[in-house]
Amino acid sequence: MTASPADFELIRNEVRRLCDKFGNEYWRDLEPSGYPEEFVAELTAHGWLGALIPEQYGGGGLSLAGASVIVEEISASGGNPSACHAQMYVMGTLLRHGSEQQKQHYLPQVADGRKRLQAFGVTEPSAGSETTAIQTRAERDGVNWRINGQKIWTSRALYSDLMILLARTTPADEVDNRTDGLSVFLIELRDADGDLVPGLTINPIPTMMNHNTTEVFFDDVVVPGDALVGTEGQGFRHILDGMNAERILIAAECIGDGRFFLERASDYAKEREVFGRPIGMNQGVAFPLAKAYTNLQAADLMRWKAANMFDAGEPCGAEANMAKLLASEVSWEAGNAALNTHGGFGFAQEYDIERKFRETRLYLVAPVNNNLVLAFVAQKCLGLPKSY
Repeated sequence: MTASPADFELIRNEVRRLCDKFGNEYWRDLEPSGYPEEFVAELTAHGWLGALIPEQYGGGGLSLAGASVIVEEISASGGNPSACHAQMYVMGTLLRHGSEQQKQHYLPQVADGRKRLQAFGVTEPSAGSETTAIQTRAERDGVNWRINGQKIWTSRALYSDLMILLARTTPADEVDNRTDGLSVFLIELRDADGDLVPGLTINPIPTMMNHNTTEVFFDDVVVPGDALVGTEGQGFRHILDGMNAERILIAAECIGDGRFFLERASDYAKEREVFGRPIGMNQGVAFPLAKAYTNLQAADLMRWKAANMFDAGEPCGAEANMAKLLASEVSWEAGNAALNTHGGFGFAQEYDIERKFRETRLYLVAPVNNNLVLAFVAQKCLGLPKSY
């Protein structure tokens, strides 16, 4: 569905109305590792988590640009979209490369909340950002696949029913190109009783922000043959659609974080008086906020460019990466400016600056480190020698 600016404004208003029912106290009380079950259920009930699912499968049929408005507004309200954003960005892989049978079976269940698709199993302890170095293996076992290996930083796996998994189906030493021999699977994490399937272990990883992240172990996990998404051995190319969507949505979240910081800091700077006048009159307070605001507007333009290119089916790897880099840097800049503006109160939990400060810091290194983005841009946009 093509959405107009008026549609985007309607989305903003409706999502903000929903977010206001929870408020910053709700998110504060979930620290350090609680999962926002009520919030996710409410988003699902109103169709926001099924926004990218086509209408024929029970979803909203929204564009990625429209979906980016949803996560931006959650962030701007003081919420944390990381609790549910994967259900949006993994859709690119499934929608573009999944079979019609897979889409008919799973998408209606995801759209109405019967199943959650929140886990994206790519990163491994020994691979990190070097995706082609993953070692998790999926081997044929009759009509089924048998999976062995480990994933890490697989957020929300404990709260998901399904996972998009990248595994090696052909050994690395048997392919000419290191991007070949990787395959994507859509796997069930739980049995009919809601328990983890045999051979699957999921352990939470405590972190400085509440991201519900985990490590996942596969020990002879058996999945059916039709769990394969797209073409065997072409999984690396298939997940690029999900990765570009992920970067664009993360950029939108960072734009929302930046808005949160600047709105809170500006209000505080107008109200807080020191030496008989509002601290916002001081250029040492005002200029960092104004600079962050200016940079936020510039990053937002790249976010929209990348989202529109994605929706048009155009190659947008560079734009998606640049949007994520620019937005993550400015959200961190805005967070620092907001913390300085609040002074000591910026470290107090009741002001929510320190919580959002921790949340937005993640995006300088995830889902892709900004140094890797610069290396990608240097090679792909400037034609410089490949550095990795």
